[in-house]
Amino acid sequence: MAMTKLVIFDWDGTLCDSVARISSCIQLAAAENQLSVPSRESATNIIGLGLPEATNQLFPGIDEQKAALFTASYSAQFRAQDSAPCEFFDGVLETLSQLRAQGCLLAVATGKSRAGLDRVLSAMNMSTFFDGSRCADETLSKPNPLMIKELLAELLVSLDEAVMVGDTEFDLEMAQNAGIRSIAMTYGAHSKKRLAAFEPMACLDNFKNIVNYL
Repeated sequence: MAMTKLVIFDWDGTLCDSVARISSCIQLAAAENQLSVPSRESATNIIGLGLPEATNQLFPGIDEQKAALFTASYSAQFRAQDSAPCEFFDGVLETLSQLRAQGCLLAVATGKSRAGLDRVLSAMNMSTFFDGSRCADETLSKPNPLMIKELLAELLVSLDEAVMVGDTEFDLEMAQNAGIRSIAMTYGAHSKKRLAAFEPMACLDNFKNIVNYL
């Protein structure tokens, strides 16, 4: 096995404890637009997808106008609530700093919009912390592997030198489609059983433990 040079992280539900906020904003936006309000489980299930893909999965057959109104409402709800960014999970910042000190390149591959990711990174004074990032509105949504392929090309890293860390099957399927290894975090949006189906290197309930697999 090659040495790990690049660790790619999902954001929501992996680094940041934002699953409940996202689910709440989905429900509020649905109610605001007289759409059937999804259950918390259904709202959580689509976390990780780009917003258009998530909308189509939540509301099968929705027309373009209603979809546009819903996504605008969701974005407004989330911006309003995100004035105070959600906190990192326990041990995240310390572990990321440890990996940087050890010479690992760090990147983010997220279903968030570019504006959303930049906003939260700025609020956390981390705008220059990561070596690269890809967002769903500037490339293809997970589980398409394009995010990973673009990051590998940008950072000059080979497939066997990269690892994807995520909390959803979309993250792990993206890694599988790209041909890189993955580590599953079981405290986020999807269950350990769902994550294990994609054969990650490990299924972990503590972020600090990822260093043992890199």
